[in-house]
Amino acid sequence: MRALNKQIVFGLTIIIVDIFAAIFAPLIATHSVDDMDFFYIFAKPGEGGHILGTDDYGRDIFSRLIYGSRISLLVGVIAVGIGAFLGTVLGVVSGYFGGFIDTLIMRFTDALLSFPYVLLAIAMMAVLGAGLFNAMLAIGIVMVPSFARVMRSAVMNIKNEEFVLAAKSMGASNTWVIFQHIIPNIIPVLIVYSSLNFAGAVISEATLSFLGLGIQPPTPSWGSMLSEAKNYLQSAPHMAIFPGLAILITCLGFNILGDGLRDMLDPRLKN
Repeated sequence: MRALNKQIVFGLTIIIVDIFAAIFAPLIATHSVDDMDFFYIFAKPGEGGHILGTDDYGRDIFSRLIYGSRISLLVGVIAVGIGAFLGTVLGVVSGYFGGFIDTLIMRFTDALLSFPYVLLAIAMMAVLGAGLFNAMLAIGIVMVPSFARVMRSAVMNIKNEEFVLAAKSMGASNTWVIFQHIIPNIIPVLIVYSSLNFAGAVISEATLSFLGLGIQPPTPSWGSMLSEAKNYLQSAPHMAIFPGLAILITCLGFNILGDGLRDMLDPRLKN
């Protein structure tokens, strides 16, 4: 239990730092994200008052990282919210009612899951167009099939429990059983799976922005910063190192938190 607490605390600490940076970005950032210091183009970390150096336009990398955290967290919340809501609806309906409805929904999710995750998101962005809203929508929809399958599995494990069968034998309607017994008991699974998918949403946004399909310049995002840095990996490696570390640490925090929550909420893993 002690190791479990440390795991959750460590993941939460990283996430809280990200949230704090996103909320108080105007106070934390040392420069405006669009200010160009032409005297310190490609400045190394610490030069000219730039903590993490500057990019090819002389813009402060630290400030752009701080503001970029807003994009990553916003995309994570909205995209995971879309995927979790739609996926849970499909998963509950499929797992509870079974039969033809289950077959239809699962074949639909199988069709979507047959495409690589990122490729499907890129295809949707090609249809919807570039931009923040479309990126959140595309990533959220891409997450729906996996949420649906996980929630379906959780529902199927619960719907044959004695308390559910007892409610049905007493004449409870399907709607009552679903909202009073099924959904409350799959919330732990939903919380854990959502926390794990935050990391996937952050990486997906970074990928789309790196390819020019996500957040558009001059709005800073970690993916677009990596895209700008790819041409200067030898002359100015710090342009790529710090956005890459930001993505790595943020995803690590969400994954560690998800693992800790899984261990805490899954009774099968308790001693």
